[in-house]
Amino acid sequence: MNGTAHATIGAATGFIIANNLQSTPSQTLLLIGIGTVSGLLPDLDIDGKLRGKITLSHKMFRAVAQLIGVLLICYSFYEGANNERYIGMGIGLALLALSSSIKQKHMLTITGIGILAGGLSLQEMWLLLLGIYILIASFVAHRTYTHSILGVIFFGFIAANLESSLAVDGVYYTCLIGYISHLVGDSKFLPFNKRGIKLFLPIWSKDM
Repeated sequence: MNGTAHATIGAATGFIIANNLQSTPSQTLLLIGIGTVSGLLPDLDIDGKLRGKITLSHKMFRAVAQLIGVLLICYSFYEGANNERYIGMGIGLALLALSSSIKQKHMLTITGIGILAGGLSLQEMWLLLLGIYILIASFVAHRTYTHSILGVIFFGFIAANLESSLAVDGVYYTCLIGYISHLVGDSKFLPFNKRGIKLFLPIWSKDM
């Protein structure tokens, strides 16, 4: 199933739940948005269609990192004292070296680290867990762990904490049903899917 279909089902999930809960217009829009994102989220894994669309260009990120490296070298050279000068210049050189190896495939990992750091800074558990989810997703093959029961359970924790943070009824079920709808849509029992999902990883790796 393509991304548009997943997003549509997720959005419909949010709308139905909002309608059943008689949510306010703003809450309805929020649930529709959350449902849309939840319906797409499993495709953040390697080769997933979503991963390239939520990350910045690696060229821009690399350019910024290189600029910071150069500025750090210059600052350390002119303002640093004794060992601090050499340490600062060394860090700047290391940043230049590392930034040159950054590719687009690394951007999702960097995004996950950034979101995780944001969650720690803001003390928002759902954001921290989302960062961990994205970080893990950046290393796993398509239609594996993000498309498994294990992925659903982990996302359930994200959803529960998000509902608690937003204090809006229906967020948890919108997230969970939207996410599960993606797995159902990618399942092998649907005739238009040539391959299925590894629902029972890591116990069983057969496509379902």
